[in-house]
Amino acid sequence: MKKFIAFATIVLLFACSKSDNKTGNVELSGNVEGLKQGKLYIQQLKDTNLIIIDSIIISGESDFETKFQIDEPQMLYLSLDRGTTESIDNSIHFFAEPGKMKIETTLQGFYANAKISGSKNQIVYEKYLKIKSNLNDENLNLLEKEIKNKVKNDVAITEEINNKRDKLTVRKYLYTANFALVNPKSEVSPYIALTEIPDANLKLLDTINKTLDPKVAKSKYGKRLNEWIKERKSTEEN
Repeated sequence: MKKFIAFATIVLLFACSKSDNKTGNVELSGNVEGLKQGKLYIQQLKDTNLIIIDSIIISGESDFETKFQIDEPQMLYLSLDRGTTESIDNSIHFFAEPGKMKIETTLQGFYANAKISGSKNQIVYEKYLKIKSNLNDENLNLLEKEIKNKVKNDVAITEEINNKRDKLTVRKYLYTANFALVNPKSEVSPYIALTEIPDANLKLLDTINKTLDPKVAKSKYGKRLNEWIKERKSTEEN
């Protein structure tokens, strides 16, 4: 199964510590409750690399503010450098767009407790995440049943779990496609088509692509979706 996003490697471009000297069409402010010392990085996915487009030094105060430039609405990542502390909860992905945005979170639950405001695309994306979360919960329940069944090794239960998992996968694709179709004016639509269901039926992806608002179709993710469909058609027809 082809993936739109691979595991990313981090590439450092530049790092600025004083927001007073920064300019850009995105004004990001926020707070990381409990963080007194550390660094925050604003990262952008370019090809398969995470590029640092801005950095913020936290020293004494947990509040922060910065400015940076983006050409259009897109998914960015706010990453925390905890220094010597090891944690997998170090990154918040958010749909950035020009204007004033705010991210409030905590040191202990950096991703889990994040509250993001100021982006219309983020509001749309969070609606999709609720759907995805419900499907993930169902998948975890199936995984729990699968683990318990390993002791019994009941063939009938195994078959039942596999059938439910297959149906859950179909539901995920249908829910994602439907969400993309009913939000043609949001850059979230081509984004989730690319990241969540890139291997979906070509007719389904093509329908999403043709439904996009002209402005969204010309956006970063709109163009990539169109290119991805062309690539798949070329590969699968040969």
